[in-house]
Amino acid sequence: MAKIWDKGFDANKRVEDFTVGKDRELDLYLAKHDILGSMAHMQMLVQIGLLEAEEGKALRTELQQILTEVEKGSFRLDDAEDIHSQIEAMLTERLGEMGKKIHSGRSRNDQVLVDIKLFLKEEILQIKEEVLLLFNRLQSLSEQHKDVLLPGYTHAQIAMPSSFGLWFGAYAETLVDDMHTLVAAWKVADQNPLGSAAGYGSSFPLDREMTTRELGFATMNYNVIAAQMGRGKTERVLAQSMANIASTLNKLAADNCMYLSGNYGFISYPKELTTGSSIMPHKKNPDVWELIRAHSNRLQSLPNEITLMTTNMPHGYHRDYQLLKEVLFPAIETLHTLLEMSHFMLQHISVNSDILSDPRYDYLFTVEEVNNRVLQGIPFREAYQQVGREVQQGIFHTNKEVHHTHAGSIGNLCTEEIRKKMELASQVIQSTKDGII
Repeated sequence: MAKIWDKGFDANKRVEDFTVGKDRELDLYLAKHDILGSMAHMQMLVQIGLLEAEEGKALRTELQQILTEVEKGSFRLDDAEDIHSQIEAMLTERLGEMGKKIHSGRSRNDQVLVDIKLFLKEEILQIKEEVLLLFNRLQSLSEQHKDVLLPGYTHAQIAMPSSFGLWFGAYAETLVDDMHTLVAAWKVADQNPLGSAAGYGSSFPLDREMTTRELGFATMNYNVIAAQMGRGKTERVLAQSMANIASTLNKLAADNCMYLSGNYGFISYPKELTTGSSIMPHKKNPDVWELIRAHSNRLQSLPNEITLMTTNMPHGYHRDYQLLKEVLFPAIETLHTLLEMSHFMLQHISVNSDILSDPRYDYLFTVEEVNNRVLQGIPFREAYQQVGREVQQGIFHTNKEVHHTHAGSIGNLCTEEIRKKMELASQVIQSTKDGII
């Protein structure tokens, strides 16, 4: 298949294989979005008179047919070097010279830019829904088990009373922070780069406002050089948000692994959700959470990897950007899986409602006792010393009750307030018209 940049000579085969890399495989992620971008661009070319109305109608029909093939899973890249070449070749094969006209006024540079931004918007929307699903599960568990106490730890030492309500609820609210960063990624992606061509615009009278509306972007990258400079930055901002979500999942997984161990026994899962040992019949290993923990650690390296790949380059397009897809696209798939598996596991969690009957947690309530004595009129430092002496002498006793009432405490989880925070954070990311069908 002739290349759309063909000048009458062939590239060295080794050079071609090296430069194409994994692009053919990864470009399948962008097939739908390349077609949608082409539809909007074609419609704009008709509007400004570079295509006849009948040509636009024919092109639209064929683009719709190719889109149907993509949605059915029958679309394939033949020997084309990328998705853009494949679709233009298919249009040319089916419509003759008319198929070649669709490239007027654009470059593969702004073509891949708009493809990636449309793709990332769709993925961000899906991540948002997955985060909300996990958030709702955590809030539900928080309310369900709000009266069940468990030990809180500092320095990995028994510290003060906590509760399952606090524990589950903490991860729910942390996801609100993560949602704020996902919103930032959405806002960066939600800008139309189409019409920037190779980074310096076009002498054609392109109607960029029209393609912005047709593709469902909130605004455009106005400066054509700035549009090209968005390559790498868009991916990096999303990668940072993904890393933030992964950090939350990592800590949640680590807690689950610890709480499930025999030395803690705070939670349990059905045996079919754990794995066994090849020699120890009693083992129930938290392999799912361990793998979530490990995958989350890998995802937290993503922003740094993208930063290092895109540094030390002057403005304008560079082939280095091609490698971004190799690290970002699989990472997005991984994050989807981690969010889904975390939600799935938490659907089946059981909590131990009698943890604090174990005498090892008797000293968990020393602060409660100090505070009780302060409320009776004893100065704090004196009350602290009294309780400290009782602990040292082995005579400390308490009724193991807590009376926390302030906002965000064991007795006042503020679940509804946290839910409202999430609603406000997430409503910015909304499904929009994403192409001309």
